[in-house]
Amino acid sequence: MSAPEPTPEEQKRLDAEAKAKQDAEQAALPYKWSQTIKDLDVTISIDAKYKGRDLDVKLTRSHLKVAIKGQDPIIDGDLPHAIHVDDSTWTLETVPGGKEIAVHLDKVNQLEWWAHVVTTAPKIDTSKIQPENSNLGDLDGETRGMVEKMMFDQRQKEMGKPTSDEQKKLDILKQFQQQHPEMDFSNAKMG
Repeated sequence: MSAPEPTPEEQKRLDAEAKAKQDAEQAALPYKWSQTIKDLDVTISIDAKYKGRDLDVKLTRSHLKVAIKGQDPIIDGDLPHAIHVDDSTWTLETVPGGKEIAVHLDKVNQLEWWAHVVTTAPKIDTSKIQPENSNLGDLDGETRGMVEKMMFDQRQKEMGKPTSDEQKKLDILKQFQQQHPEMDFSNAKMG
């Protein structure tokens, strides 16, 4: 027997608890990160005494390592999705109170949100990402439609529901079945 659907108030509370847990997990990371649909930026605060030559930063298509030489890596893990290495960069900048390593990752698939920077880090709920409306609004109609469809499909997948394309196929099959009740569709495969 499945649990009853939570009331809107319970759902709001559950969402708030999930968000608080997610925020706490993200705050505990030794770096901060943000993303747009096209790229991802990581910032790591370090002591002002370090220079670029003290750092060990490696970016590959599927892996990120950021370390201060002779210390445990700050980040060292597989990326959840591929990046364009040639368009990804890192810099060391002086900021109030120290220095900051800024890593810019250029996503290969510029139509998906990342749940985390590296696969070993806690995930965020990508279905709750609200893209900057101005950016979505800046897109031409066709691109905007594609981004919105992609976001819908990602949410559907996470809930174990059919994507818009799969739903379309199911609807066509259902319509065809209604028009042809004499045919046996019990072994029909969707693909």
